[in-house]
Amino acid sequence: MNNPVQLKIDQTLQIKIKRLGINGEGIGYHKRLIIFVPRVLPGEEVQVRVTKASPRYAEAELIKIIKQSPDRITPPCEVYDRCGGCQLQHLAYPKQLDFKKDLLKQALEKFKPLDYKNYALKETIGMEDPWHYRNKAQFQFQFNPTSQKTEAGLYEMNSHRLVAIDNCLVQEEITQSVMNAVVELVNAYEIPIYNEQQNSGILRTVMVRVGIETKQVQVVFITSTPKFPRKNAIIRELNERFPQVVSIMQNVQNKKTSLVMGDETIHLWGKTAIEETMNDLTFELSARAFFQLNPKQTKVLYDEARKALDLSQNETVVDAYCGVGTIGLSLAHLAKEVRGMDIIPQAIDDARTNALRKGFTNTHYEVGTAEELLPTWLKQGFKPDAIVVDPPRTGLGEPLLKALTQFPAKKLVYVSCNVSTLARDLQVLAKTYQIDYLQSVDMFPQTARCEIVVKLTKK
Repeated sequence: MNNPVQLKIDQTLQIKIKRLGINGEGIGYHKRLIIFVPRVLPGEEVQVRVTKASPRYAEAELIKIIKQSPDRITPPCEVYDRCGGCQLQHLAYPKQLDFKKDLLKQALEKFKPLDYKNYALKETIGMEDPWHYRNKAQFQFQFNPTSQKTEAGLYEMNSHRLVAIDNCLVQEEITQSVMNAVVELVNAYEIPIYNEQQNSGILRTVMVRVGIETKQVQVVFITSTPKFPRKNAIIRELNERFPQVVSIMQNVQNKKTSLVMGDETIHLWGKTAIEETMNDLTFELSARAFFQLNPKQTKVLYDEARKALDLSQNETVVDAYCGVGTIGLSLAHLAKEVRGMDIIPQAIDDARTNALRKGFTNTHYEVGTAEELLPTWLKQGFKPDAIVVDPPRTGLGEPLLKALTQFPAKKLVYVSCNVSTLARDLQVLAKTYQIDYLQSVDMFPQTARCEIVVKLTKK
């Protein structure tokens, strides 16, 4: 059925918000046409201005709230209305947890995996204090021609307009302090900032990461060329100001791409990696190594994964998408053997180092995709009792899904950061595995993102 209406840009409307969508945006309707509006809540009646119009849907911005939801709170962040980093600061935190469970329900209803109406959806596990939890700040740098200053921050939603940030409320405070100092030094020493349009300048992005337990801080300068003027002066000043900074690296990204980091990493000063501890394990984190952004909730997440696997000492485990080995190594003392894989060689080196440091002799890590290596291992006769997958937001690749269903393990745990690709993959997995339960964990308070642990058992 065709929609009976075609809206126009700048047209104003009054609509009622029915629910929240996958990115935390409000969803309302005008004569059956779906309209997406950021920063509004279900039950609110709002006046909006159309910003994008197509025959199938429209996007709009909030002009004013006519009837307000009782769940609405005042966002504490000064740049919340412009920054694209958080989507839900205007929603009371207990209701954020309800939304994340509902989001999972919506995804299952959309993709309809086998018997989905009978899945056990557990209540979302939240945080006592849902602020200052991010252990990594990764801010873009831009030169502001108006102020004639370099600024660092995040892009506005759906744009390349930078929002300068000097007090991010979801960042660990030390990461923000070090970032602010870097901005100050970059201005003082007039470091040329990369200009995307002109493909000129040097400094693109800066990453600051802290080990929450160790207090060690790493700074990574991402540049367009290996050339980095005044780097020694910047290093010296950072050393003087922040004894916590123990590692300073440079990464070269010379391609026009949305990928933040390139293939070449240069050691500038101190250690090449920082350490973090979790569940009595110590992990080395090099510049490009993946590590969860919320260590407090990561412990909760891995505890849930371990609970779902319910391992015995004579069982073998595959840790697909293993990164630096965080999940697999937290299981190694419970298992006969743990095998893991990742596409980043540095991460695999870190995983091997982390295993050696702990004295594990029952672990094996290889560089490669889970989609390639798991079928290879299966053909070689290695048949795991349990598999844990923690894929990127794109979900599981076709070859891996095929391998998981052709050679099913007794137990499978799927850790997901995207409800849509999870529900899509369950369409395939539910034919071979029983879905015991889904447990959402709020890894990213104030945002629309959530992690889910799914327990699956071979039918």
